[in-house]
Amino acid sequence: MNRLWTRRQTLQLVAGITGGLVLHACTPGDRRSSANTASIGLFTWVGSTPLYIAQEKGFFQDLNLNLDIKVFGTNTDGNTAFISGQLNAVSPVVSEAVSLAARGKRFRIVLVQDNSVGGDGILARNKIKTISDFKGQRIAVEEASVSHFFLLQVLDTVGLGSGDFTLVNAGPDAAAAAYQSGNIDIAVTYAPFLKQANEVQKDGRIIYDSSKMPTAITDLYVFDADFVEENPQAVRAFVSGVLRGLEFLKTNPDEGLAIASQRLGVTPESLKSDLQGVKLPDLAANVEMLADPNSPVYLLKSMQSLAKFLQSQGQIDKIPDLEPFIEPQFVKALQSEAAG
Repeated sequence: MNRLWTRRQTLQLVAGITGGLVLHACTPGDRRSSANTASIGLFTWVGSTPLYIAQEKGFFQDLNLNLDIKVFGTNTDGNTAFISGQLNAVSPVVSEAVSLAARGKRFRIVLVQDNSVGGDGILARNKIKTISDFKGQRIAVEEASVSHFFLLQVLDTVGLGSGDFTLVNAGPDAAAAAYQSGNIDIAVTYAPFLKQANEVQKDGRIIYDSSKMPTAITDLYVFDADFVEENPQAVRAFVSGVLRGLEFLKTNPDEGLAIASQRLGVTPESLKSDLQGVKLPDLAANVEMLADPNSPVYLLKSMQSLAKFLQSQGQIDKIPDLEPFIEPQFVKALQSEAAG
């Protein structure tokens, strides 16, 4: 199976994560490492494209940062390593970040990695006319995953909830395959399985995708709060390096795609196609999302909305004060530097 899409595989960390769990994908690191060294846990996902470019082109090294990248097959393993202090940084989705905050993990969101703008979606047979018709249906989706959470948000727009359908637990590839073969009428999945199943199964279509709810699935780069306080230059170098990687992708797309596709284990053509389902925010967009309370895309707004929803679904007990978790100083400093 293509491992590119295993990055969204679970929200189960909210059930309770403790130190001492066996970690299969990384070795212990010092959370209080020196100012020019940082470790980050990534999940195999296209949003990391600019970071991989920055690493390959030496942008981090140019900024005096030695970045240790550890790749995990699931979000749970990476986030567990982050919670237990074995990583300085990680790249969760907003819903996971809210869950981490609700359970007392101190961190700072220093950069927005990407927004899903069509990469996630719901497939439905033609006889399923609207989202309201999901009531009483069997729906293939991976339980407790980001796809499951996305489905619940979509259902909530028409007044439906978890008790209004029968969940058929299936990963994104299996859900798409079940729909494609005719064994299920509704499936929640994401690229590349989303488009593949939609093209093969003619009796149906993508009834809803994340372009209609662009703030529902946002990926972040977060650093441990103590690390940020003790190593601001390392964090600034990381933020600057990733943004340089994004600029390189824009100005040298063929080389950039070739670099990242090799790290992600796909073809450059496939990566180019799949990147159309995500938006990679540049410096200006990051400043707006992290530092402009008056903007409709200000991250705190979506975090608070997601927190309320997570609480209503029993995923978290209480809503934490989320504003301190957003740290715009690094993107603001880079913006000022560019303007100066």
